Amino acid sequence: MSHTLRIHYHRDFDGMVSAAVLAKILTETHDEKVVWSSVNYDQRRDWKAFGGNERFAIVDFHFHPGAEYWFDHHPTTFLTPELRKAYEPTDRWAWDETSPSCPPLILRHAADHWGYEPSERFIDMAKWSDVVDAARFRDVEQAIFGDEPALRITRSMTAAPSREYPDELVAAMFKMTLEEVANLPVVEKAHERASRNRDKALEQFPRTVISITDQVLLYDASSSKVRRERFAPFYHHPELKYAVGVIPTRSGFHVTAGENPFKPPAQGLHLGELMEKHGGGGHRAVAGANPDSLEGARTLAAECAELLRVAVQPKS
Repeated sequence: MSHTLRIHYHRDFDGMVSAAVLAKILTETHDEKVVWSSVNYDQRRDWKAFGGNERFAIVDFHFHPGAEYWFDHHPTTFLTPELRKAYEPTDRWAWDETSPSCPPLILRHAADHWGYEPSERFIDMAKWSDVVDAARFRDVEQAIFGDEPALRITRSMTAAPSREYPDELVAAMFKMTLEEVANLPVVEKAHERASRNRDKALEQFPRTVISITDQVLLYDASSSKVRRERFAPFYHHPELKYAVGVIPTRSGFHVTAGENPFKPPAQGLHLGELMEKHGGGGHRAVAGANPDSLEGARTLAAECAELLRVAVQPKS
C-alpha cells in the first residue's frame, strides 16, 4: 500500500476548501504526503469498494469506514444503517450536521485534537465556505453578482476549463489566499466566461419554466443549449418558496431542489432526506440526485415539486 494519502472531496467550494485545509493540516501535524481528487454522487454506486487498496481520506462527502480521516456535515452522510453504526467520533473522524459547511468542523477538530492553530487565510476560507454552502448571502444580488474572491472562484467553477480544474483550485488554496486564487489567470478567464454564461442564463431561464404553483417552481434546463444559474428562479420570482429543476452534468442528468434562501418556507420538507430516497442527498434547504436517465430525472423533479407544493400549504 502506498504511503501517500489521497484526499477525496466533494466537487464544490465547500469541498475544495475542506481538501486544501485538511491537506495543509496533515502535512504540518502528521507529516503526511497528500494528493487529492474530487468525488461526486455517481461514484458512490459501489461505495463498499470505494478507495480500493489506497490510503484515503474523505471530506464533505459520505462516510466510509475505510477512510483514515473523515469529516462531513451532511445529515444524509450515512448510506446505510450499518454505516451509521460503524461511525463513532475519533481523533480522525468527525461529523457535525449543525455545521453550515465542512471547513470550520475540520479546523475545530484540528485545534482540539492536534493542537493546530489555523492561519487567517484558512479562517477566511471557512467563513466564506459557510456563506456559499449554506447560502448565507446578503441578498439575491450578492448571490448572483457578488464580486468577492470566494464568489468569483465559486462562479468560475460553472465554466471549469477542464475536469481537473477543481484539483487545480485545491492546489492553489493549499498555498494562497482566496484573493490570490481568484486573481490567477486561469480563474479570471473561467470567471469571465462564467459571468457571460450567467447573464445568458438569466435571460434564458423564463423559457425553461414548466410551472409555478403554490410558490413552487418546476423547470427543465436539461438542454445543452440552455445556460444555468442556481439562483435564477429566486431572481425572477422572489416570492417563491422552492425551486426544483433538471440540469445536465458530465455524468448524466441531475435533479436539484432548493429553498428560497431569501424567503425560506415556514413549513416544508427536508430536501436532503427527500433526495436520499432517490440515491442523492444534501441538506434540509438544498439537495440533489442523479437519476439514470433524462426521463427519470424529469419524473423525479415533477414528483418532488408536487410533494413540496403539498408541504407548503397551510395546515387546516
